[in-house]
Amino acid sequence: MRLHDMCKRKSVYRLASLALFVLAMIAMTGCNAERHVKKGDFFFSIGEYFDAAAEYKKAYTLTKRTERDKRGERAWKMAECYRRIGYSAKAAGAYQNAIRYKYPDSLAILYLAQQQHKMGDYKNAQKNYQTYAELDPLSQIARNGALGCRLAPQWKAKPTLYTIQKQPVLSSRRQDFCPALGGDEWDQLYITSSRPQAKGNELSGITGTKFTDIFVSKKDDKGRWSQPELLESEVNSEYDDGACCFSPDGKTMYFTRCTYDAEYPRYAQIYSSTRSDASWASPQEVKITADTLSSCAHPSISPDGKWLYFTSDMPGGVGGYDIWRVEIDEHGVGIVENLGASINTEGDEMYPSVRPNGELYFSSDGHPGMGGLDIFVAKQDSSGVWDVRNLKYPMNSAGDDFGMTFEGLHNTGFFSTNRGDGKGWDKVWSFHCPEVVQTVKGWVYEKDGYELPEGVVYMVGNDGTNLKISVRGDGSFEHELKPHVDYVFLGTCKGYLNHKEELSVDTTSVSKQYVLQFPLANINAPVLVRNVFYEFDSAALTESSTQALDSLVTLLTENSNVTIELSAHCDFRGADDYNERLSQRRAESVVNYLIAHGIAADRLTPKGYGEGRPKVVTRKIAERTPFLHEGDTLTERFILSLDSEEKQETCHALNRRTEFRVLRTTYGLFGTRKKEDGKKD
Repeated sequence: MRLHDMCKRKSVYRLASLALFVLAMIAMTGCNAERHVKKGDFFFSIGEYFDAAAEYKKAYTLTKRTERDKRGERAWKMAECYRRIGYSAKAAGAYQNAIRYKYPDSLAILYLAQQQHKMGDYKNAQKNYQTYAELDPLSQIARNGALGCRLAPQWKAKPTLYTIQKQPVLSSRRQDFCPALGGDEWDQLYITSSRPQAKGNELSGITGTKFTDIFVSKKDDKGRWSQPELLESEVNSEYDDGACCFSPDGKTMYFTRCTYDAEYPRYAQIYSSTRSDASWASPQEVKITADTLSSCAHPSISPDGKWLYFTSDMPGGVGGYDIWRVEIDEHGVGIVENLGASINTEGDEMYPSVRPNGELYFSSDGHPGMGGLDIFVAKQDSSGVWDVRNLKYPMNSAGDDFGMTFEGLHNTGFFSTNRGDGKGWDKVWSFHCPEVVQTVKGWVYEKDGYELPEGVVYMVGNDGTNLKISVRGDGSFEHELKPHVDYVFLGTCKGYLNHKEELSVDTTSVSKQYVLQFPLANINAPVLVRNVFYEFDSAALTESSTQALDSLVTLLTENSNVTIELSAHCDFRGADDYNERLSQRRAESVVNYLIAHGIAADRLTPKGYGEGRPKVVTRKIAERTPFLHEGDTLTERFILSLDSEEKQETCHALNRRTEFRVLRTTYGLFGTRKKEDGKKD
């Protein structure tokens, strides 16, 4: 063999080896791409879209441009992940690539339009909506999307009366959303957040950030909100927790939890936790449906506490995620109801929030809107039909706007939005809308005592209003009033006598709040009758006693099945027999006044105790009188041990009192009336 032939042969061998290497690399590249697709498909199947998007992106990059079908499919899968985690710009780019490579599913055009809509690119979004509508003329979501693109610039040019403001103190460098006002004075704000202080160290495969927890911010005396701190409670777990709401009395929290399983899809469920003293108890799942393959999330309670509204993709809905509701009581949940096609669309309806006046607020990407999720308000007429209205600009934007919470009955509160955030992360903003609202605020409390958080107020109006209102932790309640309506309110609590108040409401051009007090008399303990005065060393009532005694007449009239002992007491100064006779005459004077004003004599038993039953100091008295302590008995020995005449005189005044205690609560209920000595009428 000649030298040049040998050299030629070596060259051939080298070229063949290089070709084999290139072919091997190409094959390996193809294998790598397929491996990334398989990993992406797995992550997608369990809902971890952030991780899935990363795998699909690698697969797309490793796929040759000549493999157009594969490129189109992988671009589509990547876009679907970005769409689900709110990366609109990346999703739009991926959908454009899918369309460029002729991906066969026409939904790519619709989803591209939606992402352009979210970015405020109304011109191109409208064009793509119309293109899709030509392919699917029955598509409601395409028609509504195109309409929203036409309306959005008009709404932006004519803002509504809402004013909004970003709240930096409530926001972090991560996701902060779904604010929920709580506390007796709406002075606590609960926020769902993935900020670094959230529990655990793992990152979510869905979002690429930490799993969300519930944080709470508190308002100080100057109205300033504090930096949100992690809610120290079993409510927060190693999973995603958030999107909470509270029962009308503030004693129960409902929230969403999305548990984690490395092998199976994750389905959000609703949990509840009850308040025990200052902390929230271990949460329990609210079993809304036996369907274990559907999500239930974003709970909201109706003002009367009877209905739990929520978001779900369970079968029987109108579109993707719908708004549903279920009746709840102490026995559990009832039948699940879909709110119907006037609320729900082919798109997603989420984040319901029921304002205390009964209006339903929710977010949707299916109704005509400015882009992404818009906030809508729905009012139900007497026939049960919902009237749905877009809140327009500035409450809505091209981004996602959702999760409203209200400061009582006022159109003031907080919401979440990702407008203007380059990463599409949600932040908490405040809102306010001026409106004329007439309200009533009342307090239910023990007569001469403390608030009664177990109290219930019945509200009846001559317009057909008939409500049962549970009070909050401080014994208060608040409700909207209608002009030209006469109302009757009945304050009640187990173990206490009822108290009634009446109210007539007129028309007004400014907001107005009526304030009512409901002091309830304890059935099981003596009740002080304040401001009953007698002439010196006499049983004659003074004129200044009239108001207090008239209130007692009203109390006995409103509680017509009650009999009482009316007692009078003296201080220890003076002879025992004389004090006892004087107190007896004084008790009889009060009873005679009550009889003269229409109270049946056999409901009243006068009793003079003289100095025989000295006052026992209550917690309320101890708070007002620093030198006394709860449980002190103001005996002669105790009073004389005090180091000043002023303190002694204070105790004498406490001992000189008129009280009543309830003897029976069944007077007249069984057809016969008995005197307290056991004789029939």
